[in-house]
Amino acid sequence: MGLFITFEGIEGCGKTTQIKMVGKYLDNRNISYIITEEPGGSSLGLKIREILLNKSSFEICAESELFLFSAARAQHVKEVILPALEGGEIVLCDRFFDATIAYQGSGRELDMNFIRQINAISAGHLKPDMTFLFDIPVEIGLKRAMGRISRIKNAPREDRFESEKIEFHKKVREGYLSLAKSEPERFRVIDGTKDILTVHREVCSQVVALIDGRG
Repeated sequence: MGLFITFEGIEGCGKTTQIKMVGKYLDNRNISYIITEEPGGSSLGLKIREILLNKSSFEICAESELFLFSAARAQHVKEVILPALEGGEIVLCDRFFDATIAYQGSGRELDMNFIRQINAISAGHLKPDMTFLFDIPVEIGLKRAMGRISRIKNAPREDRFESEKIEFHKKVREGYLSLAKSEPERFRVIDGTKDILTVHREVCSQVVALIDGRG
């Protein structure tokens, strides 16, 4: 069985940059891995991603949002993640069920127990071996995220969540920090305000420790 490592955090925290850098690090060491993301990862997931992340002319209520993310995850786990893990690969995933707890639970204020039940079903009881939480003040993260979005020219902007009020993002951040506090053995909280290379070295040292521990 391979290793399942997830990357979490609010908008603009730097997790997507770091997951790509870890991929290059593993490439240089001839370690087999895949990079995937949520929502997405599968053909169905990509269709759901279009609905969830792009602002549109119709509203999506919090409950529908929860079920759409969960549907994408169920397909993702069965079609992509589990086969890769069973093949002995390291799976690097940009967000997983912790995002649902932070965004739909803390952010949207849906019932946490219900969300955990849905997560257990959609994830097939799969749990990450390690989760990196890139923590950053909301104001800095949103500034980064909106700057990135403004540079997008010929692709979907994926700005639905970035357009939420700042209070929503603060609740999401607190939700993430609460999760990390409740599971210190799984979470590694990384200061996302540090420079990219410093963060990269910190992340890679943790990844190597996990791999060596499984040796």
